[in-house]
Order: sequence, then C-alpha cells, then structure tokens
Amino acid sequence: MNITRPVPHSHAIRTLVQSLAGDAGMTGLELIRWLHMVTNAYAGAADEQLRDAGLSGPRWILLFRLLAEERCGCSEGISPTHLSQRQNVSKNTISVLLRGLEEQGLIERTLVPDDRRAFQIRLTDAGRTLVETTAPAHIAFLNEMTAGLTAEENAQLIDLLQKLHRSLSSGDKRQESGDRSPGTDK
Repeated sequence: MNITRPVPHSHAIRTLVQSLAGDAGMTGLELIRWLHMVTNAYAGAADEQLRDAGLSGPRWILLFRLLAEERCGCSEGISPTHLSQRQNVSKNTISVLLRGLEEQGLIERTLVPDDRRAFQIRLTDAGRTLVETTAPAHIAFLNEMTAGLTAEENAQLIDLLQKLHRSLSSGDKRQESGDRSPGTDK
C-alpha cells in the first residue's frame, strides 16, 4: 500500500517556526538556511566545473593555497597543521585532502629533518602546473556565479559576510574565555 504524506508548504513551516520562536524571531534560522543553500549550490557548481581536472573544490583550494604559500617564499613546504589553520578545516579533513592529492601525484610530503615525526607539504611540478592552468578559468567561473549581482551588491555581500564572520569569531573567543553575553545565566 502506497501512502502519500502531505509535504508542509513554506507558509506552514514559517507559521510553525514563528510559533516556536516567539519573540526571538526567525532571522537566525533564515540566515543559516540561506547560507547552507548558497554554500551547497556554489560548492556543487565549483566541483562540477573542476571535475574534468580530476579535482574537487576543496582539493583545488588547497592546491591554490600551497601555490600562494610557495610564491610567498615557503618553498620548503607547509605543515599540515598550518594548512588546517589557514583553510579553517579540521586536521582530519586536511589529512584526507592531502592523501587524495598525494595519490594523484599533485603534492609530496617530506619529513622535517629536525623532527622525524613532522611533515612538510609541497606541490609537485604536476600539482603546480594543474593549479596554474586551471586557475584562470576556475576563478572566472566563480565570478560568473555572482553575475546576478551588481558589483556594488557583491562588495556589500562580502562586507556583510566578513562582518558576520568577525562577530561569530569574537563570540567563539568569549565562550572560550568563559565570558558570557550580557543577560545570560552561567
């Protein structure tokens, strides 16, 4: 027996959220919903565009970071911990990305002479060539995805997202130090 269940309409969901949120409002929920939808759509399109190069968006960004670090004078390589911090992802995520890039022959790991447990990550010639040849088209593609916005709207969106990030980052620091927002109980 095939039972179909009704799918809640956006109006019904909005009404439910408003009743549950009360005076708190819906801004935070709306914001996270739209951020997730935009991030997923943007990342999915970027991954699709890089598919022919054998890369995902996160792998390409990591290769790009390694090229940037190399061009800034870090030719001896970068530690996985440094990459994790710079890319704002966990050490486990960096390890998975690095393993895949190493299997593709795009990076190499070398032991640090002073500490035989530590590694430095460097681009191989193939990795450097791949990021250099894919960068112009990929960057242009990323820019094209915001073509529906004016230059002013793009600048405003970037400014607002940076402001939100700073706000969230300062909130993390307050929580780490034990400080609480005014009016909250410990």
